[in-house]
This record gives sequence, structure tokens and C-alpha cells, in this order.
Amino acid sequence: MLPTILTVDDEEMIRDLMVTALSREGYRCFQAGSAEEARSVLQNNRIDLAILDIMMPGLSGDDFLKELKVLSPETVVLMVTALSDTETAMKCIHLGAYDYILKPFDIDRVLLTIHNALEKQRLLTENREYQATLEKKVDEQTRQIRMAMEDLNLAYNHTLTALVRALDAREKETGSHSERVMTYTLLLGEAMGVPEQDLSVMARGALLHDIGKVGISDNILLKPAKLDEREWMEMMRHPQLGYEILSGIKFLKGPAEMVLAHHERFDGSGYPKGLSRSGIPLGARIFSLVDTLDAMTSNRPYRKALPFESVTSEVKRCRGTQFDPEIVDIFLSIPRERWEVVGKRHFIVG
Repeated sequence: MLPTILTVDDEEMIRDLMVTALSREGYRCFQAGSAEEARSVLQNNRIDLAILDIMMPGLSGDDFLKELKVLSPETVVLMVTALSDTETAMKCIHLGAYDYILKPFDIDRVLLTIHNALEKQRLLTENREYQATLEKKVDEQTRQIRMAMEDLNLAYNHTLTALVRALDAREKETGSHSERVMTYTLLLGEAMGVPEQDLSVMARGALLHDIGKVGISDNILLKPAKLDEREWMEMMRHPQLGYEILSGIKFLKGPAEMVLAHHERFDGSGYPKGLSRSGIPLGARIFSLVDTLDAMTSNRPYRKALPFESVTSEVKRCRGTQFDPEIVDIFLSIPRERWEVVGKRHFIVG
């Protein structure tokens, strides 16, 4: 489409001269003798470039420039001024005009200025459109990458869950112990106000807490009787084994730290490193409580599941020794019914 130019000048002879010269160059032209007439043209037509005389009766060219930039922000503006008023012309450039033309003007110079102004505007428009297209492509690619990552993450989670179920089955665990302690960890972590990103790490750590048991002999792991000292030392290797398995996998480095520390105790008497207090990762401190909950409320070969009140009594007794006191208080504030819902089971009431 041919560029459209509006000439605004109170002198009809100048307007006619400008329109004749511009039409000869192939431009579509409009003209107006005042700001009021120009406003009507702008409201009803797309104007690529406007030529405004600064000195006009009524609303001056520089005042109308401000209005024009609101009415038609994309329109390029050239100001026409006398040599004695170049200061006002420079002010107009600061207000958004592209350039100014001095009276009396050389029509060839005016045509060159118009050509350069429109060319610059074309390049700016193309660049904006390119940027908009590029941003749209980037947004679409980002969306696709996020979808792929979500699918990949879902696949990871399904794979990990399948692996953990196999490990639970190996130990003759019923009811998916690892999945239950994962949901319990999320409940307690949410009650503590743990950020969602950290909760995700804790959930995987809880799910994979016993992954190191793949390196423990069945003779020890499945022994129905009490372990002797040598067997117990071997069993105590499983947090370190689990850490070594997971720490080499980039997206499991966070859970690996929790797996390594899940048998540490608040007073420093745990294993494998004897960590204490805040030296134990928060996820591991949370896990030690929910693991106790699940262990005590599950049937074992050597005993039946214990009442929920037995759990609360044990947690209170070990507050400050095995368990973090602040986490204990939050644990005890959560009603039994909520633990039952997330664990999808019914606890014995003592």
C-alpha cells in the first residue's frame, strides 16, 4: 500500500504545492488548514506521515503534535518552521517529531527528508513485527519445552515409583510404605510452610529413602530374627549406598542428601555421619517423624500395628533427642484424621 501523507498548514498555496509534489512521487495525500481539520482526517484515515506547520491560528503545530501522538502514535511527524523559530522545532523533536523543515523550503530536500523518515519508520515497524514474531516463537518453544519437561518429569516419577514398589515388595512391605511416607512428608512439609520447590525434593527423597537397600544381602534384609553386630553394621551402610546411587544423577542430587541423612538423629546419635540439629537436612528431620508414624501404625512380623496414641506418645518422648522439637510441635498439631486421609488408611485408636 502506498504511504499516506497529511499536510497541515494554514496557507493553502503551501498545501497545494506540497500535495502536487508528493502526488507526483506516488504518495496518497490529504491536507488540512487547521489542527481541527487535521484531527478529523486522522480519526478517519491511516496516516503514515504528517507535515505540521508550527505557526498556525488556533491550536499551534507544536501543541497539536502532542495530541497527534496520542491519536496516531505510529504516524511520523515533520515540523515546518521559519529559520527564526528553530528552538521550537527542536522542542518538537523532543516531543516525538522525526525532524523539521525550514521555510522557505527546497522541495527536493523535503522529498528526501520524507523518504528517509518513511524508510526509517518502515524499518522500525519491520523490526517490531520481527520482535513480536520472535517473542511468539520463543513463547511457543518455551511452552513446548515445558510440556516436554513435564512429560519427562512424569516419566521419571512413574519409573521411580515402579522401582520403589519393587523394593518394598522385596522386603515384603505391604501397602506401599515408601509412597505413604512420601505423602506424609508432603503433609508435614506443607504444614511447616516449606516452599513447593523444596517439597518436590523432599517427596523424592522420602520415596527413595531406602534405595540403598538394593546393595544389602537378602540374608540380612529379610532375616526374621534380630541382626547381630556384623549384620547391623552392614545394614547401616544403606543410607551411604543410596546416596552413592542417586548423587550421580543431576535431578536427584537434592533427594540424595536427604537419603544420606534419613537415619540421623536430632541429638547427633544417628548414622552414618552423626549429624545433629540444623546440620541435618530439613527433609531428613521431617522424614524421621513420618517414618516413625508409618512404622508404628503398620503391621510387622513381630507385632501388630500400634494405636495412633502410641505414636504421639513416642514422638513426645523423643522430642529433642531423636526428633526436632519444632517439627514435633507441628506434627502433633495435625489431626489424626488428616494423616489417615493422605495415607489412605485407618489408624487404630487406643
